[in-house]
Amino acid sequence: MSDFTTNRRKFIRTASLGLAAAPFLSITSCNAATLTIAQVIDQIIAQIPDGKREGSVDVIKIGDPNWTVKGIATTFMATVPVIEKAAATGANLIITHEPTFYNHLDETDWLADDPVYLHKKALLEKHQIAVWRFHDYWHRYRPDGILTGFLQKVGWEAQKDPGNDLICQIEAQSLQSLASGLAERLNLSRTFFIGDPNLSCSRVGVMPGSWGKDPHIELLRKDIEVLIIGECNEWETSEYVRDASAAGLKKGLIILGHAASEEPGMAYCRDWLMEMFPKLEIVHFPAGDAFTPAV
Repeated sequence: MSDFTTNRRKFIRTASLGLAAAPFLSITSCNAATLTIAQVIDQIIAQIPDGKREGSVDVIKIGDPNWTVKGIATTFMATVPVIEKAAATGANLIITHEPTFYNHLDETDWLADDPVYLHKKALLEKHQIAVWRFHDYWHRYRPDGILTGFLQKVGWEAQKDPGNDLICQIEAQSLQSLASGLAERLNLSRTFFIGDPNLSCSRVGVMPGSWGKDPHIELLRKDIEVLIIGECNEWETSEYVRDASAAGLKKGLIILGHAASEEPGMAYCRDWLMEMFPKLEIVHFPAGDAFTPAV
């Protein structure tokens, strides 16, 4: 189990501490036009509680840390289309939340002769674009950067439970109406729910991304009617909720998709970075949904 996974599972137990967002620490007086990629990354990490940690996946995946930053693009994932859009705007630093090369650690030895990897690598090298992952640190920011972006996007930031950042008190509505409303707000082509469509939902658990069954089920055991997640293994949380509903318990689950649930957090990251680096051009490019519904 990774250090981040362990910390994430601890977070559900410590959210009740009501930690406020840390104020920006002092930023170097370097002119934005002369900031290197390494300096930008160091200044970002300086805002994170406990600062830099060894073993984090948040490292430069490709590119030279000494390059001068010309512009920054944030995204959930540095896909080929995102790279092409970044290049078109002149951005040479992509800050991505998830891996670039199809595995958690972005290991590339196994891809040495792979045409897909080689195309993506060549595209980044052609445009001299560096990619830095902002995953562990963004989740460690307080409040969690991904969660904050999601709550802002759906308009629930003011509805957070004062004792637990992962729970919101919303206007009562049916499970089906809540699922369809979220799909509309997030502009999604697919959203799934499990449970009684008419289940009245007002206490809502929110876990964007992929937390895993233990945190999911622990939160479902609390005083909530529905849990909203990015994704889960289909034999774990989803089956727990299906059985809970069949047993007559008032529980529901809404599955938005990993990218759909975390992309708002990276759009918020763009706004957060603009406050830190007001002289840099910073844009956000959504990675979009990789899946196309057949019907």
